[in-house]
Amino acid sequence: MLEISNLVVKYGAAHVLKGISLRVENGEFVSIIGPNGAGKTTLLRTISRLVPIISGAITFEEKTLNLLEPWQVVTRGIIHVPEGRKLVGTAAVLDNLRLGAYLHWKQFKRRLPLVYEMFPILEQRKNQQARTLSGGEQQMVAIGVALMANPKLLMLDEVTFGLAPILVNLMRSKLKELHDLQISILLAEQNAELALTLSKECYVIEYGNICKEGPAAELREDPQVRAAYLGL
Repeated sequence: MLEISNLVVKYGAAHVLKGISLRVENGEFVSIIGPNGAGKTTLLRTISRLVPIISGAITFEEKTLNLLEPWQVVTRGIIHVPEGRKLVGTAAVLDNLRLGAYLHWKQFKRRLPLVYEMFPILEQRKNQQARTLSGGEQQMVAIGVALMANPKLLMLDEVTFGLAPILVNLMRSKLKELHDLQISILLAEQNAELALTLSKECYVIEYGNICKEGPAAELREDPQVRAAYLGL
């Protein structure tokens, strides 16, 4: 489905991604873990074509994305929930969800109940400005906006950052529900325990390089991963 080959990205003279390669198969849940500054966010932004590519290739459903504009990537079915949520804060929750559906407006009335079923609080808050919600509720809106866009591949960046433990557990269950909808997921997450528990495959990125990869269940037992990311 998604294949990244030898991807190189720079910010000025600094190499941020140094030949990254990874795959996400149709219907698969893949995670990327690593410390702050490792390149996780840059990788997702590059797939969304928000960051220029120096070399390498990004293909999705056997078609290259390298020369596409960000809006064209969205039309292919790759939907990005960015770090920090990036909602329209002064707009109501429902209006944010409407924005998510702009490419699939005919499906709006069918998809909205799906979002409300997954996040019931959003129906109660539908007329409330997004900026007035709690951090956890804003994250629900961000994921709801992505669901309204009918994703084939859902890319999630640090969805548990700054959330209280009870909301982290809620987000864990919601990510599982999203995968149960047969949506392919690429999760970049600093909470390694959550990522390794939910995903099938995992890539560990450090200093712009993939240093380990494989089945998440195996990486959970890797001594280096346990020491560096699980505190064990």
